[in-house]
Parts: sequence; structure tokens; C-alpha cells
Amino acid sequence: MAFEGLSEKLNAAFKKLRGKGRLTEADVREGMREVRLALLEADVSYKVVKDFVAQVTDRCVGADVLDSLTPGQQIVKIVNEELTALMGGSNARLTFASKGPTIVMMVGLQGAGKTTNGAKLAGLMRRQFGKRPLLVACDVYRPAAINQLQVVGKQLDIPVFEMGQADPVHIAEEAVKYARDHGNDMVFLDTAGRLHIDEALMDELKAIKAAVKPTEILLVVDAMTGQDAVNAASAFDEALGIDGVLLTKLDGDARGGAALSIRAATGKPIKFVGTGEKLDMIELFHPERMASRILGMGDMLTFIEKAEQQYDEKQAKKLEEKLRKNRLTLTDYLDQMEQLQNMGDLSQIAGMLPGNLGKQLDASQIDEKQMAHTKAIILSMTPLERENPQILNASRKRRIAAGCGLQVVDVNRLLKSFEMLQQLTKSMSKGRFRGIPGMGGMPGMGGRGKMQGFGRKKRLK
Repeated sequence: MAFEGLSEKLNAAFKKLRGKGRLTEADVREGMREVRLALLEADVSYKVVKDFVAQVTDRCVGADVLDSLTPGQQIVKIVNEELTALMGGSNARLTFASKGPTIVMMVGLQGAGKTTNGAKLAGLMRRQFGKRPLLVACDVYRPAAINQLQVVGKQLDIPVFEMGQADPVHIAEEAVKYARDHGNDMVFLDTAGRLHIDEALMDELKAIKAAVKPTEILLVVDAMTGQDAVNAASAFDEALGIDGVLLTKLDGDARGGAALSIRAATGKPIKFVGTGEKLDMIELFHPERMASRILGMGDMLTFIEKAEQQYDEKQAKKLEEKLRKNRLTLTDYLDQMEQLQNMGDLSQIAGMLPGNLGKQLDASQIDEKQMAHTKAIILSMTPLERENPQILNASRKRRIAAGCGLQVVDVNRLLKSFEMLQQLTKSMSKGRFRGIPGMGGMPGMGGRGKMQGFGRKKRLK
């Protein structure tokens, strides 16, 4: 995951500062040296690092920090605020046209992920804003580009407008007319890219811009290209005047420098981030939430939003009542596991949880195979057995193991884990329980018998 190395180095620097009762100016400057090295290793541009560290140091050597009872925490707070400001301060939204369809022109170098992420963005607009998007195939050069757009369009159930190998400018103009005639209120133009920036590419993009006057020009850049992403952003902005950036592959092993450098280098905000290969793995970019993740403080707001998309209010109330009365069944257990998985990539969910909670669910502890085994075991039981696991004698266990292709010892392991979860909920049920069972205590989830609550919708808000 992006920023993982940066997070570890920053937290190591802050740990040293927190370990001192009082701080001197020399302590602060030593800590900032480590912060500077961590940022440079994360591929943040030198000028951005230099300005950032100078700004943080100026604030940290003030009397408010050095005379504070908790100077280490004050410094983390300042770094958090400055990281947020560096990435734009607040979430930059997509601009919608007041009249006619909103035209979003997707531009970028070949391989950055324009086609897939343009479709992802169209899907996000439909899910969150109720829009009726149209995808437009303006890349007539790359082999199979049109076919790729049609495939992702079909998967997302979004119409695709194409005219084969015609002139891209003409295609864009006809697509906008088609959108007006067919009630599509958003048009996403998938334009051609190149392996490098050249005059022919920019001339074509300028011609499309002049012809259809897009509401937004979004540059798609690959987070894993580091400083090259910042250079591309600067070049496209100079030639076209981009309105924002969609940063892709933030789930990879990118060092994260592009996310921290683009706003400072170009003045243009990151508006969206692609967080995985699945077509629903795209998010609005929130600088303050990303800063919290980088500093190991988690991102509970995004976590809550994802949870709320999966949890049904009535079902949550019913489950909480069961937990209060200690009547949790294996069917409930399976439901919660599936809902957690539906929230997305589990290692990304781990990054949203603060402190030790995230470490309990880090990628090294997530055993997808074990989770699949758990589901297979429960699904091999009869409804009566799922509701009353205490009736599972030796012969029933042998039948279940044979039914899912596993061993009796695997069935016993699941039942032991479930029993521990029941005991824990029983101990918490006397007015202290406040949530739905989460990742801890579930096989393959790294909880080692512990349970962490999600909390139901009303309490999450």
C-alpha cells in the first residue's frame, strides 16, 4: 500500500519526540531532519520537502509547542495539518455543468489507466449522485482501446458511444449531441495517450477541448511513477489547463510522493484516487483523511462510509439485540464476514484503522484462504446446525468436513473460535456492547481471539 514506508519512518521519528518529557529546539530540528529524509525517500520532490519542513519547523519551535505538556503530540498535530494543506486542504469536488451535459475529458499518458478509471469514475457518479453517464471512445489509435471501453461499460451497465476509427474531434462532438438527445447528463471522453508527451498528442487534445468545451479536464496519472507523475501533470496543465487529477494505483507499492507533490507543483487538486483493480475501487480524495492515514491515525470516516454502504439498519438492530442476549449464531457469523469482505480489499481496510487496530488486520495476517475455508464449513452445515452449533457431535462434524473437503480439526477450530467470540460478547453484553462483530475473532482475520466492533449506523454517524 502506498505510504506504508513513509508512515513507518514518520512514526519512528515521532516516537522519539514523544519519549521526551520536554523538547528543545534542537530536538525539534533533529526530528524534522528525519521527517525530511522520510519524505525524500517517499519520492516527494526536493522543493516540496524543503518548503514543507521549513513551514513545520517554524511552527514547531514556537512557544506553544516547546512549552506544551505534550509537545510530541503537538508536533504530530502540526505535521498532520501541514500534510493536509500540502495535499489541498479540503476535498475538491467535480464541477457539474449548470446547463446541458457535464463533459469530463480524461487525459494522460498511455498506461496510466485512463480507460478503466474513466469508467470507474462514471460508475461512481451514477452510484453517489444518480447521474446518467455516457462513455465515449475517442482513443482510435491504441489497439483494442474501443473494445476495452465497451467491456468495462458493459460490466458497469453504462452505455458506450463509439464511431470506430473516425476523427476523435468529430467523435467527441457527435457524442455530446447523442447525450443531449438521449438524456445522458454526463459525458466521459476517453482520449488517446502516448508513451511520452509530444506535440501531436497535445494538438489533438487541444482540438477536442476547443470543439466540445469540457466542463472538467481530469488528468489520470499513475502513482507508481513517482516524480514522473508530477512532471506529466505540469506538462499537461501547461498545454491544456487541467482542472484536477485522478491518481491511480494507490493500492500498489507506490512510495506516495506523487500524491504529496502534485498539488504543490501544479496548484491543481487531486480529486479522485483509484484504490484497486475492481471497478468500484475509486474514491473521492480527502487530503485530511489521507494525512491521517500517513501518520498512522487511520481514516475512520472512510471506514464508516464503507461500512454504512454494507450494513442494513434493521439487520444491524436485530443483530445487536441478539448480541445483547448472547444469541449469536453461525449464520450471523457468516453474514458479518461476508459484509466485511464486501467493504473492499482487507489490507486497505486495515490502513483505515488507527494504531494497533490496523496492525491486527494488516496484509501479513489476512488469510483469504482460511476465510474461504470458514465459509465452506458453515455452508456445509444444515440450518439447524448453524443456529444451534452445540448439537454438532462427532458424526455431524465428520459429515460437514467431508462436505466441504476439509478435516474435522478445521471444523473444531472454527467452533472454538466462535465459542471464544460468544464468550466475549457475553462479557460485553451488560450495557457495554456497542457494535457489530468485526474482524477480530474470525478465522483468517488476525484477531487472535479478540473482537473489535464496527458499531451500527446510528452510532457511527
